Amino acid sequence: MKVIIVVLLTVAIVGGIVYLLKQRPNRKNGEKREFSQEEYNRHDEAKQTALEKILGPMHSMVGHAIIPFQLGGAVDMYYFPNGIPGTGFATMELIRPDGTGPKPNNIGTYELVAFTRHRIPPEGEKKEDDPFNRIERRMCGILTGTAFYSFEAVLKPGDTCEVPGKDGEPNKCLIYDEYEPDGKTFEIDGRKHCLLLCLEVFRSEMEYAMEHGSATVLQKLKQAGHYPYSDLDREPVY
Repeated sequence: MKVIIVVLLTVAIVGGIVYLLKQRPNRKNGEKREFSQEEYNRHDEAKQTALEKILGPMHSMVGHAIIPFQLGGAVDMYYFPNGIPGTGFATMELIRPDGTGPKPNNIGTYELVAFTRHRIPPEGEKKEDDPFNRIERRMCGILTGTAFYSFEAVLKPGDTCEVPGKDGEPNKCLIYDEYEPDGKTFEIDGRKHCLLLCLEVFRSEMEYAMEHGSATVLQKLKQAGHYPYSDLDREPVY
């Protein structure tokens, strides 16, 4: 299945307010409830613990968005350089303290992850034009677009996706997959969720996945040693 994200990654303040109003709890209908800051803090601690069991210890630096995601801005970027070689990226703003969040797929609600082979530079050595910074900004856009869309549509492992580029850039091609290395499950306070991997691929790979199934492409990427990384400084497998 292919989905096309049409969410603008730079959102006007008015659009952010509209998004916030849409996400506010509807007490009358009992659909959602409000949470105290203490509940959010405790849930964030439990979520970080759950992420670290799969991705390794989290970096002390966080890429905070200027405009919060809840107001229509970008997602905050959390970095995990102590797991597999390279750096993992993860969101922490999708699953709420009661376990609700994105429209559930066949494996439930989820947070998003992505990976690069580039290591996060030491503090004070991060330059705007270095390879890590370039792919970190690229993946932030991809994760933000996916995060917004996840509250509007069901996104499943195996789905393909095309994210519009900006400023005349080509669209970005993705395959989603459940990230569960070595069978490690993502559980927060005993409640099972999942990590949805946002894997950027070449257009030829996405189109092959659309015709022959994502599993074939993912297996080929694993055999070539490219999975789960989104770096495109490689040759396409299809």
